Amino acid sequence: MADCLFCKIAAGDIPSNKLFEDDDILAFYDIDPKAPVHFLVIPKRHIASAAALTEADAALLGHIYATIAALCRRLGVGEGGYRVVTNVGEDGGQSVAHLHFHVLAGRSMKWPPG
Repeated sequence: MADCLFCKIAAGDIPSNKLFEDDDILAFYDIDPKAPVHFLVIPKRHIASAAALTEADAALLGHIYATIAALCRRLGVGEGGYRVVTNVGEDGGQSVAHLHFHVLAGRSMKWPPG
């Protein structure tokens, strides 16, 4: 999608601090971190939000979560724990209309998050 911020990042039109990239997904550090470790994982294909997912996206989601687990192990936060957040819609706190997963770690997480 031409005007999507995350599509532009995935295409390399906007620079990011990349953590991982393959043909299907991109992981990069958040520019406004809310934890000592805070990165995003996005599909390169534009999907507006988790509400737009279908059964056909099951393999992509499995790949995203497996990559998150591997990256957390690599960063040394896999054992202590981490939080994965996906916001959906304006009321859910979604600020960019492209499916993305926030991964936060390196500190104790409170519940409810707020």
